[in-house]
Amino acid sequence: MDKEKLTNYLESLIPDLGIPSVDCVVYKNHEEIYRHMCGTVDADRTVPVSPTQKYIMFSMTKVMTMTAFMQLVEQGKISLEDEVSKFLPAYKNLKVETESGVTDLKTPLKMKHLVSMQSGLDYDLNRPGIVRVLKEKGMKATTREIVDSFPETPLKFEPGTRFLYSLSHDVVAAVIEVVSGMNFGEYLKKNVWEPLGIKNTFFAKPFNDDVEGLARQNMFYDIKDIRPMEQSCNYQLTECYESGGAGLISCTEDYARLADALACGGVGMTGARILKPETVEIFKNNLLGPASREDLRVNMGRIGYGYGVGMQIFMDPEEAHSTAPAGIFGWDGAAGSAIQMDTASATSFVFTMHVRNMGIVYFDVHPKLRDIIFGK
Repeated sequence: MDKEKLTNYLESLIPDLGIPSVDCVVYKNHEEIYRHMCGTVDADRTVPVSPTQKYIMFSMTKVMTMTAFMQLVEQGKISLEDEVSKFLPAYKNLKVETESGVTDLKTPLKMKHLVSMQSGLDYDLNRPGIVRVLKEKGMKATTREIVDSFPETPLKFEPGTRFLYSLSHDVVAAVIEVVSGMNFGEYLKKNVWEPLGIKNTFFAKPFNDDVEGLARQNMFYDIKDIRPMEQSCNYQLTECYESGGAGLISCTEDYARLADALACGGVGMTGARILKPETVEIFKNNLLGPASREDLRVNMGRIGYGYGVGMQIFMDPEEAHSTAPAGIFGWDGAAGSAIQMDTASATSFVFTMHVRNMGIVYFDVHPKLRDIIFGK
């Protein structure tokens, strides 16, 4: 890894793209081998980013959720082949949209379809079931109550046939609650956060203006036109909802602890084991068929990637014109942050920023970071 090149690139993101602040940390075998941060985190662009800065992690939450899910798979309490209705009876009689209209589902919805975003669900936060539950329960509606309402809308396709980014991992969080007998946040705290020494991670609320140390969230309008916005997390639908797909607030160091543990075969820098090495390797198994992988490439711009248990897998460096090795896995979030791991070299990085809807970050910035950090 060329540290000077990485520093220069991170520094360039502020004047060239207008990103207010960035932070990047690299670990290898439990040792921090690089960290650099620059920029400002307040609405007036005067307060420098700090090492303990907090961010709404959005879909980076999925990496935590999948880690928890694979713990239960490892323990034999759940299987990728289990039907979702085994845990959530509301998912027993699902409907699906077809060219000839709405019909009964032919293919049972299984856990493997949820984790790989091949469930047929979508990311419509205004679906009729959600609207109904919010009207009935208000801000007290729970994860299970809202997730149980999703089947009121037909699936978009037969499970396993296509890839569509969706609320699937929120359903996984509800399943974890059923299997563990704990609220999702309680499960994460006991089985992931405490063992790894993660201390500044928690579920956001719909609005988060009172969260100390939270970097100002921004909205992208154009290159160098990035404006401060409210501290909202629209995926946290109520005060009681815990979104397994996009609900966490955290900091760079906490996520670095998770990344390091996964890169090192499931053992954290505390010495605690959260997963077996063979379980971590399952994250690197592509679960997408040709049609689904094309959806990932075309609709999400992931060139050279497959997708497995909740994370993208770098499969074809040649297609991506990359010198980084195959096997790197990870994911990112709606405000531009990213987490990537490589078990072969026991190396990982976490990159944090706080700008919504900035597509160039996923198509250009994250791949460049991957290539600088993992490439030859």
